[in-house]
Amino acid sequence: MKPNILVLCTGNSCRSQLLHGYLEQELGDRATVYSAGVEVHGLNPRAVQTMAEDGVDISHHTSNHVDEYAHVPFDYVLTVCDHANEVCPVFPSTAQKWHHNFPDPAKATGSEQEIMQQFRSVRDQVKSYAHTFVQQMATP
Repeated sequence: MKPNILVLCTGNSCRSQLLHGYLEQELGDRATVYSAGVEVHGLNPRAVQTMAEDGVDISHHTSNHVDEYAHVPFDYVLTVCDHANEVCPVFPSTAQKWHHNFPDPAKATGSEQEIMQQFRSVRDQVKSYAHTFVQQMATP
């Protein structure tokens, strides 16, 4: 049976969406990937644009609240910001929990070019993390 993976962030608009996209790309049909937030902020258009630049389409993703997945037996719960890690609900499962606090590119300031550079920087960090996770997941 393929594993269920939840990527959890504060608003499920940016960082969790980036990781969701890369995990789907790397794992294909070997896992079911979900992403959610402890709040719902909507999908960030700059996240969609930044991922498209790297050949990953997340434009079809939705911003979901973690409560929507209370019934899913997760094998992995990955928090991508400290806030989500601190307020993450307890899942009644034996899910392995992973945490990494990525900077929030949605809080970037400056010119459009400077903001997009922050998005690209975080995207590249998330891509590397996704690759590491998949490698470690495949090696029990």
